[in-house]
Amino acid sequence: MKFVPSWLNRLASPQHFFIDIKPWIMWLYVLGTIGLLVGSVWGLAFVPPERYQGDSFRILYVHAPIAHLAQLIYISIAIAGVVHLVWKLKMADVYMSAAAPVGCWLTALALVSGMIWGMPTWGTAWVWDARIVSTLILFFLYFGLIVLRRVIPNPARAATALSILAIVGAINVPIIKFSVEWFNTLHQPASIELFGDVSIDRVFLVPLFINIASISVLSAGIILAYMRYLVVERNASMTWIQEWSRGKNQ
Repeated sequence: MKFVPSWLNRLASPQHFFIDIKPWIMWLYVLGTIGLLVGSVWGLAFVPPERYQGDSFRILYVHAPIAHLAQLIYISIAIAGVVHLVWKLKMADVYMSAAAPVGCWLTALALVSGMIWGMPTWGTAWVWDARIVSTLILFFLYFGLIVLRRVIPNPARAATALSILAIVGAINVPIIKFSVEWFNTLHQPASIELFGDVSIDRVFLVPLFINIASISVLSAGIILAYMRYLVVERNASMTWIQEWSRGKNQ
């Protein structure tokens, strides 16, 4: 693929990915953890109470970042599915397998934190709200990706099945995004638009952005570490893996 940058083309090789990505993982862990601590402490302890929701709004600093990231990870898995179907890149399959559990956990946390937020805000932990239901569907899509990988014994067929489910399921992400506009829901419209106005005061916004960035960085580190593990597992018979294993044990 001549149009792909050389560094990205290099990372498409399991061997080069395994070697090149290792130094990044620890930095992603460290930066993500520090940023998450700073943003969370700032948001939970130092910003003033919100005018209408009081202190209960502070769960925003956990709920919003993980909910948005869960959607973004699914989109990235769908893109990896297209890459796998078109170019048959092994690392695209590895990414789907590594990212699905992380996205599944983030979606579960988004649902739980939303329930915690809903109790003081709406007076109930769960309603069959369009956004909640579409987020629950996202959780089941992630769970389906994980199950498919485990129940299909043929690796090539499993990768194809994951790719197809990821691509088809991607239609659910815009439904989550626009559910507050298309349906009558308890959720408020988006307070931050990529190319529009921001309706959140800066005093609340800064720690929120810190947590969004930090959770993204930390999740990237987890996914990359899991990808390295899968590369070792799937290439255990390769000479370079055996040489690496011998060098590690000496």
